[in-house]
Amino acid sequence: MAHVTAAERRPQLIAAAIELMAREGVAAGSTRAIAAELGVAQATVHYTFGTKADLYRAVLESLTEGLISGVQEGVRNATSLEEALGATAEVFWADVCERPELNLLWLELIAFALRRPDLREVVHKYQQDITDIAVTALVDTAQRTGIQYATPPKELTRFLLAGLDGLCMGVLMEGGSGAPGAHTRKALDQLIAATVDLAHEGAGRGA
Repeated sequence: MAHVTAAERRPQLIAAAIELMAREGVAAGSTRAIAAELGVAQATVHYTFGTKADLYRAVLESLTEGLISGVQEGVRNATSLEEALGATAEVFWADVCERPELNLLWLELIAFALRRPDLREVVHKYQQDITDIAVTALVDTAQRTGIQYATPPKELTRFLLAGLDGLCMGVLMEGGSGAPGAHTRKALDQLIAATVDLAHEGAGRGA
């Protein structure tokens, strides 16, 4: 059998851990079970990651990489505030609709990580990265279009992201598998509209 390096084994183990925990929950994600999922020795997991916390950190980072990249791509060419906010919202919406089991796993991992000082910084980094991307997009959009916001970009971002988190939780609680109710989709549109209104409140309206 050909030797597999730790660098090659790492993504395989991350994928196996995600597959197992998305199916059975975080509590099922022991190093022994993850090793069995991939068909390798338990020692391989510890050799590749060092500790279980290191493996969980890698899983958390893997689950957020795609979402962050999607937001970056979506807002890159926005020519208006509405486009920038809409692109961000659509990435979150598509992700929770298309991957409900991974979003549920993400919520489980957040709760787990927030109780662990050695993992908490991963969640904080994700939140900071998403916030920074959205703020940068709003600032860039303002520079390209001459928009002047009545509310600071960071406050707009926090308002939007808090609403998106709530809507995504609602989709998961509805138990939808890619087809949330029309009322939830309407709530997303209302969230975008409310954020736009907040951005322009008292500005350019004769106030």
